[in-house]
Amino acid sequence: MFGIVRPCRHVLCKGLYADWMGHLCGLCLALRDEHGHLSRLVTNYDGLLVSVLTEAQTSAPTLRRKAGPCALRGFRSADVVESKGVRLAASVSLLLAAGKVNDHVADGDGMYARRPWPPAPPAWRAAGPPPVRPRPARWASTPPR
Repeated sequence: MFGIVRPCRHVLCKGLYADWMGHLCGLCLALRDEHGHLSRLVTNYDGLLVSVLTEAQTSAPTLRRKAGPCALRGFRSADVVESKGVRLAASVSLLLAAGKVNDHVADGDGMYARRPWPPAPPAWRAAGPPPVRPRPARWASTPPR
């Protein structure tokens, strides 16, 4: 059930679609700010729905800010949502991605159907890790100029 919720752009009015995209961009930026750039890969509509529903239940107006250009928006700027709901959606997206990876590992399918590399030869495993070489003396301290 990963990725079931999708917006119908041809059915949504222009204002609702802009709000939806504001939540989506806010989710992506919240993932970047709180968990690093790599976490933006787990941006999904399922987690985004949490942000939209949280905003719908909040009586106070939601904070929005102007985001800079993004390649996924065609290098246009956008008004993005900044709220606790977006941060909650970011956590939900990370949890959904972790659950999906755990499911693939348990089932042995997808990317985890086989080992990414063959096991090391027995002679290498018996030798252990390579020894640590000391740094040359010239790297220990550099004279001032």
